[in-house]
Amino acid sequence: MSAIALHDLQDFETTQAGRDGGRTPGRRDHLRVVAPGERAPVDGGRTGQLVLTRRGRLAVTLTVATVLVLAVVAALGMLPATASAGHTVTVQPGDTLSQIAVSELPELPMDRAIVQIQLANDLNTLHIQAGMELAIPQP
Repeated sequence: MSAIALHDLQDFETTQAGRDGGRTPGRRDHLRVVAPGERAPVDGGRTGQLVLTRRGRLAVTLTVATVLVLAVVAALGMLPATASAGHTVTVQPGDTLSQIAVSELPELPMDRAIVQIQLANDLNTLHIQAGMELAIPQP
């Protein structure tokens, strides 16, 4: 038998003598001893029902809001970066990406100019072929 603290001895005696599940009409429920295998009444005798407190509702609301914000940030982060309006250049035989980057974007350092051209054209390499049309973004 598991023991639960009793409010007072009189309530314990009433519970044992009453045999009404621990409730006497007109009296408040008090803590009582629960026999092994017996389910203790929860929240006025209602078992299995979830009672969400104000703090619980706040926690659920903040969790849902955080998940939504993270989902939006992740979705926006996955969108491809669009190149700002610029012009196109046709690659001539013997041209390299670094030569085109220096000549077309002289205001940027060469490495940053190469990266900007790669991003604008979805290139993952430095190799380009004659006849390719490369979009040159605005710096």
